[in-house]
Amino acid sequence: MKNQKIKWGIIGLGNIAHQFATDLLLIEDADLLAVASRDILKADEFASKYNAAKTYDSYEALFADQEVDIVYIATPHDSHAELSIKALESGKHVLCEKPIALSYKDAGRMIEASKKHNKFFMEAFWTRFIPAVQDVLTKIESGIIGEPNYIKADFAFIGNDEEGSRLFDKNRGGGALFDIGVYPLFLSYIVFGIPKEIMSKAVYHKNGIDLQTSMILQYEKAQAVLHSSIVSESDMKALISGTQGRIELNSPWFMANGYSIFKEEHESIYSLPTLGKGYAHEIIECNNCIRNNQIESEFWSHQNSLDLSRIVEEIKTQIQLPF
Repeated sequence: MKNQKIKWGIIGLGNIAHQFATDLLLIEDADLLAVASRDILKADEFASKYNAAKTYDSYEALFADQEVDIVYIATPHDSHAELSIKALESGKHVLCEKPIALSYKDAGRMIEASKKHNKFFMEAFWTRFIPAVQDVLTKIESGIIGEPNYIKADFAFIGNDEEGSRLFDKNRGGGALFDIGVYPLFLSYIVFGIPKEIMSKAVYHKNGIDLQTSMILQYEKAQAVLHSSIVSESDMKALISGTQGRIELNSPWFMANGYSIFKEEHESIYSLPTLGKGYAHEIIECNNCIRNNQIESEFWSHQNSLDLSRIVEEIKTQIQLPF
């Protein structure tokens, strides 16, 4: 493994998988070996576009391929748990698209499977690995803005409520919270940790999913004001403020190419472009962990995923989502 390329498989060949595969091609020690879709024509087309050697018309067939080292799971949210567990049981390392699962219980089952089968597992929170976010966390830890005490972050866009749209499909875990609300929650978590109290309110679709959800997270000495929407737009900057200044992540903050620090009315600008769209950085982390025989990342660990899942579960309960 030391000198060989890490061989990747991808299942769930939608929009995110296309973006991910584009970045995967940028990584020298990674090789896209196999892709799977229940529609073999879709698999063939995807494989041709990204030079994958193998195509399968079932996920199970890809899991059974002895040459595949790690599977990237980019299927709809409702299938993450079962497919991740099947892949781990088949001896594959797994990078599973966020949110890890639609329930805290399922998230726990996935992580138990990783430990049981001694295989690497990570929730694909790519934002954790982009250079700007890595650097901002280092700056905050150094005390550059004093004690952080306020975050304002959102993720909002106008989605397409067409027939068959996954985003608006209750059965596939659609809605604002699970699709994009997890991002601002993630930012609050990596800066402040687990909140003491959560308050949340939502506006609903006729089928019961949330179209927009606003959240206030209360900490001992801090607050986070967060928002997610699939029916309205925002500037998608993120603000992290402290007792001696503030940091603003460039828009869209979850894939920021830099940030600014404001102190005493002076702005310092930092430019940290991503490699590719930004998925490349989590791919590099997965490869490194596999080569080092780790079953989790130090930067986005199993416990981190469980903590965030518990926070999301609390909001899911408060706004009475039907999952």
